[in-house]
Amino acid sequence: MKKYIKNIVPVAALLLTMGTATSCVGDLDVTPINPNIQTGLNIDGLFNKCYANFAMAGNGGANGDCDIDGIDGGTSGFVRQTFNANELPTDEAICGWGDDGIAGFCYNSYNATNPMLTGLYARITTGIAYCNQYLAEAGDQDATKLAEIRFLRAYEYFSLMDGWGNIPFTLQPLTKPERYTRPQVYEWLEKELLEIEPNLSEAKAKKSTDAGYGRVDKAACWLLLSRLYLNAEVYTGTPQWEKAKSYAKKVMDLGEQPGGYKLNTKSVKGWSAYQMLFMGDNGETDAAYEGIFPLLQDGLKTTSWGTTLFLLASTYDQDMHANPNNPKATNGTDQAWGGNRARPDLVKKFFPNGNVPNLESYATAEAAGDDRALFNGVNRTLDNDDVATFKSGFGVAKFTNFKTDGSAGHDAIFPDADFFLMRVAEAYLNFAEADARLNGDQTTEEGTAAINAIRKRAHASTREDRGYSLSDICDEWSREFYFEGRRRMDLIRFNRYGGNVNYNWQWKGGTKEGRNFSENLNIFAIPTNELTSNKNLTQNPGY
Repeated sequence: MKKYIKNIVPVAALLLTMGTATSCVGDLDVTPINPNIQTGLNIDGLFNKCYANFAMAGNGGANGDCDIDGIDGGTSGFVRQTFNANELPTDEAICGWGDDGIAGFCYNSYNATNPMLTGLYARITTGIAYCNQYLAEAGDQDATKLAEIRFLRAYEYFSLMDGWGNIPFTLQPLTKPERYTRPQVYEWLEKELLEIEPNLSEAKAKKSTDAGYGRVDKAACWLLLSRLYLNAEVYTGTPQWEKAKSYAKKVMDLGEQPGGYKLNTKSVKGWSAYQMLFMGDNGETDAAYEGIFPLLQDGLKTTSWGTTLFLLASTYDQDMHANPNNPKATNGTDQAWGGNRARPDLVKKFFPNGNVPNLESYATAEAAGDDRALFNGVNRTLDNDDVATFKSGFGVAKFTNFKTDGSAGHDAIFPDADFFLMRVAEAYLNFAEADARLNGDQTTEEGTAAINAIRKRAHASTREDRGYSLSDICDEWSREFYFEGRRRMDLIRFNRYGGNVNYNWQWKGGTKEGRNFSENLNIFAIPTNELTSNKNLTQNPGY
C-alpha cells in the first residue's frame, strides 16, 4: 500500500482555501473557484497538496477539476509539460500531434504565447503558491515538514529558473513577486538548500510499504545541490565543479550504507534492472531504492493523464509489445496514443556504427548490448521522414505498467508506475562529469568507475584502461535518462543547444537535416499574460 500521496484526494478535498488557480498566475496566488466557499484550512491537506502538485492535475484526480484554468488537467501535468519543454526540442524526442505548441517545441520555434510553456509555467508557479501558503500557515509546528515544503518550493524555483532564467520571486502568499535574475535565484537556492538540509529526515531508501515513501529527505537535498552546482556556469558564469562532485559523492556513498539509496542492479523474471525503474511495481521492488524523489501513482487513488500515463501511452501504439512474456500486450494499460517517439539521433547513440535493427524493444536492447536501448523498430523507419506519422521513427518502450510478478495493475487505464523525478543514477553522472571537467575533459579513475557502474548495470561495455571524454559523457546522459525530461538542460551545459554550436539533429531548427537556431532560445520567453499582470517582470532577450 502506498501511504503518502495516495491519500491526497480525500484529504485535499478539505483544502477550502486552495481552489483553482486563475489563468493569470503572475501573483503566485490561488483563489477559490467559489467565492462563497468556507475559508477554513486543513494544514495536513495543504502539506499533501504541495506534493500532489507534481503528480496530479487537481483535487479530483484525472477527471476532476484542474488547478490551472485555461488548460485541461491532462495537459497541465508537471511531468507532461516538463517532457514537452525539455525533450521535444532536443535530439531525443519528436511528436507529430497537432496540439497547439507541439510543433514549436519540435522545430525550436517556441515563443511567449506557446500554450504548453504557459501551462508548465502556471503549474510551477501554482506549486510555489501552495508552498508559500503552507509555510505561512504552519508556523513552527513540525521542523521536518517545513523543511520538506521548502525543498519542494526550491525544486520548483530551480525548474522555473532553469527554464525562464529571470523569474518572478516571492516567499510570501498574496504578494506580488519581484523580478529575480538567474544569479539571484541561484544564490537563494544554494542558501535555502544548505539551510534546510539539517532539518530533513535522514537519507534512507524506502519502498511503498515503508513510512515516508514519496517524501523527500537529505538525499534529495544533496542531489539538487549537486545539480545546481553542475549547472552553475550556465546560471552564473562561474563553474562549481568541485561542489557538484562533492554533493554527488554524498549520494553515491549512501549505497555503501545499510538502508541507503543505491543503483538498482537486480533483475527479476527477465525484466532488466533498468526496466524495473519504469514499471508498475517500481515502488514495491528493489527499484524503489534508486528513487530519491518518486511521484506516486496508483491506478485507483491518484490518477492523472499527465504523469506516468502520459509517458507510457504517448510513446506506444497498439502494435508495440514491450513484454516478451505476453507478446499480445502493449504497455500494461489499454492506452496507446501513438505520439512521442525517438529521433534517429537518440537511437544511434546505442548503435554508433549505424547498424540499427528493426526489432521489438527487448530484442533491440539485446542487439545493442545495452539494456537501456528499449526501442521498437518493427515496421518502422529510423528517420522521422514524416513527422505526422507515428511509425516514422522508432518507438520508445521505456515506460510500462507491467509488474515483475506478472500481476495486473489496479486499473486498465491509469498506471501504478511511480515516476522517479530524482534517482541515484544522476549522482553518478554528475560526479563523472564534474570529475572530467576538473581533469582536462577526461575522467580520472574514480570518474571512470562512476560511469562504469552505470553501464555495468545495463550490461553495456565498460572501460578499464582509459577514461571517458566530455563528449562521451554527454551521450551517456542521453542513454541513461532519455525521455525523463532533462535533455535540454544537459545540451545547454555542453554547448550543444542554441547558438552557433554546429551540433545538429534531425529536424533541429525546422529542417530535416538540422540547423543552428538562435542562442536566445536557451531560455524560454516569459508568458505574455505574465508580463501583463506583473509590471515587475521584463521579457527575456530575443522575444
